[in-house]
Amino acid sequence: MNKNCLLCGVGGQGVVLASKLIAYAAMDKGLDVRTTETIGMAQRGGSVVSHVRMGKHIHSPLIPFGCADVILAFEPAEAVRNLPYLREGGVVVVNKKAVKPVTATLSGSSYDGKEMLRYLKEHVSRLCIVDGTELCSKAGSAKVLNVALLGVAAASRVLDVTLEDIQAELQKRVKPQFVAMNMKALSLGAEAAQ
Repeated sequence: MNKNCLLCGVGGQGVVLASKLIAYAAMDKGLDVRTTETIGMAQRGGSVVSHVRMGKHIHSPLIPFGCADVILAFEPAEAVRNLPYLREGGVVVVNKKAVKPVTATLSGSSYDGKEMLRYLKEHVSRLCIVDGTELCSKAGSAKVLNVALLGVAAASRVLDVTLEDIQAELQKRVKPQFVAMNMKALSLGAEAAQ
């Protein structure tokens, strides 16, 4: 069976690396994989969206609206913005920490993500809210949020790749000096899923 995973966040959160780790892990299992990213405004703290489709006979990288099995959201507003992609009964794993957009900062408006989380609770039947800040603090770096969220998703069995699959990709694809910290983040994410 095919699996569609949409990852979303803002520039600098590691969305693209997370999608590549999923894709490589799926390819190592012999699955067909297609990916694509929208990263145009990423350098300015804008939206980053990555589509990962895996299974057999995958022909297009774009996930149609209403067909994502999983949304892995690094930020609450990005989860809400991409909710039209989620299929009925699909899963949303979301980091609860809001990243204030540049437009909100410039206009002086407040945004803390609570309204977005409330919206997700009302509209998503299978929702997992993650305290990414706590997980990153325990792992020793804010830069491992992406891997911590992968740990949550893999341990929750909402991806067609396992924790062991992601661990193997981390060993191959992350600089050696950062492997231990990323492994810890993955493990902490898995624990948080329980």
